[in-house]
Order: sequence, then C-alpha cells, then structure tokens
Amino acid sequence: MATEHDYFGIVGDYWSEEIEYADQRVEVVLETEDEEVPLTALDGAAALVSELELVDDELRNAFVSQLDSGSSPVVKFLNVLLDPELELAEEVEDAIGRDSGDRQIDALRSMSLVRVDLRPELYGEGEGFAEFEYGLAPEDTDERLIAAIDVGREVVDVRFEG
Repeated sequence: MATEHDYFGIVGDYWSEEIEYADQRVEVVLETEDEEVPLTALDGAAALVSELELVDDELRNAFVSQLDSGSSPVVKFLNVLLDPELELAEEVEDAIGRDSGDRQIDALRSMSLVRVDLRPELYGEGEGFAEFEYGLAPEDTDERLIAAIDVGREVVDVRFEG
C-alpha cells in the first residue's frame, strides 16, 4: 500500500520533479525501497525541498571549510577541474562566474546543484537522508561533488565522483 502525502502525492518507490531556483533547474528525486513511508519522513523531505536554497548555501559553506585539508574530496574535485591541462579547461573557466581572486572559492560558488536525492527511509540522525550532487560545467564534465546530509542537515558524507 502506497503512502499519500500533501506535497509528493502518492509515494511509491520513485518520485521526480524539476525545480527551478537561483536561475538553475535542479532534479529532485524521492526514492524509497518501502511502499509505506512514515509521514514525518515525507514532511522532512518536503521541508528540505522548500528550503533548497538555504541548504545549498549551508553545503557550499561546508565545502569551503574543507579547503584546508589537502586530501578532502572537495580539494580533489577542484584539483581535477581546475587543472589547466584538462581537456575541457575552457568550459570549466567559462562556468566560473566569479573573480574574487581565490580560484577555489570562485569555483565552489559557481558550481551548479544538479540533483537532490531524497531517501526518506533513512530518517535517522547520522544517516544519508538526502544527497546533493554538484557539478562545475555539468553539461561538459562528468566530475561530481556529492554531499549527504541527515535529517538535521548535518553533513554525514562528502565524496568526489569522476
């Protein structure tokens, strides 16, 4: 038996919608392995969607805090994309819409939020309730920076996929 929710409608195993915010289109996907999802988890997912811009800003600030660690996924992501020898260096340069003098910060602020995956069955503290997928020149490059947050919006994982 599927669960019905005010925002998501009837929730089966997959729900998807394109959401516009901050001059970009973001694919928001709700996936669940359970047909019966607790309404509190769906309410939390809907609240996350309604505060997408705020959560995006919080995550970008968390990425900035990882710049001090040379081995962090954020630094690895930036090192690959900001490499002047990269075949798509021009496309990446064009995607960076800021020039503050700090290339890494400018790149982080210029990333596109490509997709948000909501997983309401992981509605516990410390679990990957939502994953935010970022790209720099995402139409041209495959590299992604992915941050997983729990229901309290604490970052539980950051990874680089190339």
